[in-house]
Amino acid sequence: MTTFVRTRDGRTLAVDERGEPEGSPVFLLHGTPGSRVGPSPRATVLYRLGVRLITYDRPGYGLSDRRIGRNVADVAEDMAAIADALGIGSFAVLGRSGGAPHALACAALLPERTTRVAALVPLAPRGAEGLDWFKGMSVSNVDEYTAAALGHSAVTALLSPAVEEIRADPTRLVPAFDHELPESDRHIVADFGIRTMLARNFAEAVRHSADGWVDDALAFNAPWGFDPGTITVPTLLWHGDEDVFSPVGHAHWLGRRIPGARVVIQQGAAHFGALHVMPDIMTWLAAV
Repeated sequence: MTTFVRTRDGRTLAVDERGEPEGSPVFLLHGTPGSRVGPSPRATVLYRLGVRLITYDRPGYGLSDRRIGRNVADVAEDMAAIADALGIGSFAVLGRSGGAPHALACAALLPERTTRVAALVPLAPRGAEGLDWFKGMSVSNVDEYTAAALGHSAVTALLSPAVEEIRADPTRLVPAFDHELPESDRHIVADFGIRTMLARNFAEAVRHSADGWVDDALAFNAPWGFDPGTITVPTLLWHGDEDVFSPVGHAHWLGRRIPGARVVIQQGAAHFGALHVMPDIMTWLAAV
């Protein structure tokens, strides 16, 4: 069931809950593009882990209202509003891909409420000192972030055709990048269940517009609004060394920046390998 939470500035956020209602609350922040119905462990796994999983559509995605000009740091205010509405005091946060910088924002800006944070296949801030940000990145992502650097109109023009394709056939985005995928990712995405889940996720993400996707791309290219180096809560960074969408160098950079961060680099894994490790990561998050 989807519930709706009102923010202080009058926007509405679409929120889903799954798993053990009395379990440890864990927020799962979806990728880019993505939605509250994105990939997550099955309900039976969540019950076994004792996890109360909360997902929501970032502004502009799915059923959530847009927040024009949002930056990565703005997620903390929305997360606090959702937690308050659900009667949750403290919580763990897991962010995958485009959700990873947002998860780190919660750790930095809500340290009194965030118990642990995990960032799977994360991006580092654009302009991160000493990091070749585009090194090892797929052509499709280089094109997207290059367009975002030019502004709203450029990235909207680039992404709008893909959005129309998703609306016409949600399965089309799933195999669209097969030629860019490492072998390990091809193997994972070849699974019918995962392809179906991804298609549903993408369709929900752009059900009304490309706004969420556009605003994510713009936010990743702009200052995040916080310094990862200020994070004090226990932090886990996971990355596959063959990732071409958010290259492994980004996790290495964050690991050097975040005090005490545990960095796990899995050899032979890539971007979608994060789906396989999610249950183990949730076990760590819930063990507080």
